[in-house]
Amino acid sequence: MAPDAQRLRVFEVGARLASAPGAELVASAFAEELRQQTVLAEAIGCVDLAYVLALVEQGKVPRGAGRELLAALLELHERPQALVLDPSLGDLYTNREHWLDARTAASGWLGTGRARREATTSAFHLVVCEHLLALSGALVALGLEVVACAGAHQDVLVADYTYLQAGQPTTFGHYLLGFVGPVLRDIGRVQSFHAGFNLSPAGCGSTNGSPLAPDRARIAALLGFDGLVTHTRDAMWQADGPIEGMAVVVSTLVNLDRLGEDLMVLASVEFGVVALGDAQSRASKIMPQKKNPFALAYIRAAANQAIGQQAALAASGRTPTGQMDNRLFAYGELPRALALASGAAGLMRATLAGLTVSRENAARTLDRSFALATDLAEALVHHADLDYRCAHRVVGRLARLLHDTNRTPASLTPADVAAAAESTLGRPVVIGRGDLAGALDARAAIEARRCVGAASEASMSSMLAGFAEQLSRAASWTQAATAGASRARTELVAAVRNVLAQA
Repeated sequence: MAPDAQRLRVFEVGARLASAPGAELVASAFAEELRQQTVLAEAIGCVDLAYVLALVEQGKVPRGAGRELLAALLELHERPQALVLDPSLGDLYTNREHWLDARTAASGWLGTGRARREATTSAFHLVVCEHLLALSGALVALGLEVVACAGAHQDVLVADYTYLQAGQPTTFGHYLLGFVGPVLRDIGRVQSFHAGFNLSPAGCGSTNGSPLAPDRARIAALLGFDGLVTHTRDAMWQADGPIEGMAVVVSTLVNLDRLGEDLMVLASVEFGVVALGDAQSRASKIMPQKKNPFALAYIRAAANQAIGQQAALAASGRTPTGQMDNRLFAYGELPRALALASGAAGLMRATLAGLTVSRENAARTLDRSFALATDLAEALVHHADLDYRCAHRVVGRLARLLHDTNRTPASLTPADVAAAAESTLGRPVVIGRGDLAGALDARAAIEARRCVGAASEASMSSMLAGFAEQLSRAASWTQAATAGASRARTELVAAVRNVLAQA
């Protein structure tokens, strides 16, 4: 068939349509649709192979034509570079159809019992699940790095902050370990979404099935899906999947950004608590002294981008049902967003691996911040029989004294405490010098915090071991799911070769 005739055939020109697509439609809508679908190129090859193989197995197409079509599909699958995408040919499916038309008269059987969007939707499910597994792997690696970094710094005293104001004493290890929980929850969200999305829409016949379509369960098994999207119309036109997938991305990137924002502050000259490795930094082209935390700024930008994309995909789903808006952009945007999140997780892992902590600067910030004020108030409750509100008022007066006189907390004396109590409560309060010194000892304060999840050595040891075990289980799930998907693709190609080898 002549090239121009092939081109018109894929658009059914001469059938329902009388003319080829206009230049404006090709340059705008077709070009963008094709760009969004390029990420599906390998997966749609698997989808076509599985669908046609099931057709052949179940006698839905003539065996000779089916084998001829399988051979051409296998050639394209193994040499994807042979397909040069052209928006004047429409979307990914019709570009593939055009390539097949030039090589076999059996290409007309490709669309037996299905719509083009069924093929792209099935490929979309495969690609999204593949990217989810990659994100899970990146998050596991990040979580393990956080655990390792936290364990290495669990004795480094620092001030813990709320409102960017020093709040209480802690250790840098305890601070860091607070980010493992969010990582584990993001992994849980990945696993949950994967369980709901690793289901096959194939064989749905666009809305209500087709007597020409092969058995849906067989196609799902060939592609390695865990089961089916049960309802045929829902299988074809669901809009909530991309929204949920972007929610996973947004949650992941916002959690990464929260750590990144903190580290950016702590790495400033004003704090100097941490320093990023040069490999995650960028120099200024005008200010020679600058070492910009570019890795952290990139993660923030990625989070901002994902938040906007989530809103866009949610808006694209807000249509009457059965509209192409629901996935036209989601085909490319969601896989790319998942890849963005995976890359950001890997970048944060590398940033933590190259991070250095200044014990001296961290201790200095703690010493001058009066972060032990709460501990002193608690000591007054314990040793001076004050209720906590009264103790809070006394220590608040002491905090004002230190600020106004530019003194450090270590300079406080029992006389200072008594005077503060006299001025706020109208009576003196007696606390021994030893009890006062104990209340202002950061390490003693940290070891006194023995509840589950606190910063004491025993609590930290328990959390480090527990988080490592949870991450190990997540790694096992990721490896098993990834191996299963890879095995399904290998077995699919082997099954096609077996059919082609039969006489």
